[in-house]
Amino acid sequence: MVRDNKKKRVVIAMSGGVDSSVAALLLRDEGYDVIGLSMQIWDYSTFVAKEGEKFGTCCSLDDIYDARRVAEQIGIPFYVVNFEEEFRRHVIDDFVDEYFRGRTPNPCVRCNQRLKFELLLAKARDLGAEYIATGHYARIERESDGLLHLLKGADPGKDQSYFLFTLTQEQLAHTLFPLGGMTKPEVREIAARNKLRVAEKSESQEICFVPDDDYVRFLEEERGQGRLSGDIVDKSGRKLGRHDGTYRYTIGQRRGLGISHPEPLYVTGIDAERNEVIVGTKQELYTSGLTASEVNWITPPAGETVEASCKIRYRHSPVPCTVTILHGNRVEVRFDSPEKSVTPGQAVVFYRGDEVLGGGWIDKAGTGDQGPGTGEMR
Repeated sequence: MVRDNKKKRVVIAMSGGVDSSVAALLLRDEGYDVIGLSMQIWDYSTFVAKEGEKFGTCCSLDDIYDARRVAEQIGIPFYVVNFEEEFRRHVIDDFVDEYFRGRTPNPCVRCNQRLKFELLLAKARDLGAEYIATGHYARIERESDGLLHLLKGADPGKDQSYFLFTLTQEQLAHTLFPLGGMTKPEVREIAARNKLRVAEKSESQEICFVPDDDYVRFLEEERGQGRLSGDIVDKSGRKLGRHDGTYRYTIGQRRGLGISHPEPLYVTGIDAERNEVIVGTKQELYTSGLTASEVNWITPPAGETVEASCKIRYRHSPVPCTVTILHGNRVEVRFDSPEKSVTPGQAVVFYRGDEVLGGGWIDKAGTGDQGPGTGEMR
């Protein structure tokens, strides 16, 4: 998407990593009036690390320090905004609540939705900026229909469009993704050529507020432990074992069940109200579709049904499906062939080729006439 960038002000969200650092550099070189901004979202002093342990996460104080040093190096102003209260309310509380409802949340989508493209965009406007920019690998294009279209990043291995399905036309109009047409090696080469201090910095892998990657510990510190123990049952309700909390399990999980059975068993469902973990065979993980809510359409559908492909988790390959639009921003999705491990709480994102049409949050596996476990394995 081509924009007239002459003296246009843009706020770049700087995480302290190589992607946002190179994005800031590119925007500066393109002639934008660039302001670097980092979000202070989590107090790491509340987590006691083991001696000598370092966290491979983002948004720590070390990351903010790296962002500040890069901003100084490339000659742009830099500020830190404290969003700890908002992050707690919109991301952490949602993360904890979802697990205790028997769902598996995706906090990165919520963070993008509520903090980066709502709160941070508002902060950018307060600073007189027309645009906000991030280091996401995704692209924005305006076509002849006058709408802005969100596309996958050019690097298939780094495409992050899945995490951006909540964006609106208004937000897209004020958003820049400088890295959308680039590959990760190209980004690192630019960082090295410009001697950025983060050129070889490793990527964050864990959830930023769970720096040791032990989400069970985090949940128990937030809500206490041992309050949700109950039965492990099969689909008929027959008791097969006991669990120490439904929040310890997710759909498709095989390990840690502690059940002796003639064939391998997997978690096929979680009933938090009954404190039950439902298990079954591998075939019972397959389902014909799903229902989802809080659906956002970036490209408005032309009718009541949409032929598309969809991803049911970030690392899932898109599969053909038919989306039927329901009342109340809900949809029913039918896969062309049964899919494995549809997980409530995760996002389902709809594509047409490289374009993100929209997406929503998975409520349950199965469609109106078929539940999980009734499809054939591929």
